[in-house]
Amino acid sequence: MTTVREWLLSSSLDSIDKSFILEHVCGMNKAAQLIHGDRVLSSDEAHKLNDIAKKRSEGVPLPYLLGTQEFFGRPFLVNPSVLIPRPDTECLVEWLIEHLPKNGLVCDLGTGSGCIAATVALERPDLTVWASDLSGSALNVAKANCKALGAEVKLVQGPWLDPYPAELSFDAVISNPPYIEGDDKHLDALRFEPRSALTDESDGLIAYRSILPQIKRKAPEVQVIAFEHGWNQGEAVRGIFEENGFKGASTFRDYGNNPRFTAWLKA
Repeated sequence: MTTVREWLLSSSLDSIDKSFILEHVCGMNKAAQLIHGDRVLSSDEAHKLNDIAKKRSEGVPLPYLLGTQEFFGRPFLVNPSVLIPRPDTECLVEWLIEHLPKNGLVCDLGTGSGCIAATVALERPDLTVWASDLSGSALNVAKANCKALGAEVKLVQGPWLDPYPAELSFDAVISNPPYIEGDDKHLDALRFEPRSALTDESDGLIAYRSILPQIKRKAPEVQVIAFEHGWNQGEAVRGIFEENGFKGASTFRDYGNNPRFTAWLKA
């Protein structure tokens, strides 16, 4: 027989991880864990707690174990077929909410969990939002999130702008593509997340070189383009904008004061 307090003391995990796991399995928030520390865990609860704790100790990200990650104040379902939403991407979303054209037609390329597309759709209901991903598994997650949150997003499967109906000419194009260089040592720490969503196995810039020429052909009236990228890629991404005729793009910083996304506004 194990109590909540005894389980907390016996686990070597960080206290924050232990608290979240207990809340997930037993429905006890932090206050309840303190007040009811003498509550005896059922055998099923103890088994689930220990199983999750073991996987966490092996490095599995907590959001995958709990099945959810908060983004922009909302819970998003996640699993290993999608990247875990990061707080720094919220900086991009904040910018988008302010700068996307009123009543605009918007697409999010490589949507993953759908966190950007769904948040934009919810925060700016005047917009018509589409989103695409090459991965069918990722689209299933995005679809589940949009349904659970009541976000009106039209989802299509395919690479970048290819799967969208030819008659659509988007006013804004958004993307958080794979931008980590293929030999970057940081990929080792991200081994549980889908590698194809993290890196292009090259210099991390292939997506920008692919998407911007597509925008010129398929969205000639585009007014806003915004891409997330690595902290050291701002200059290179701005150069790719320039090469494709989108002059005057600017790079913006995230919560850690690192260059995080580059955006272009039609003059």
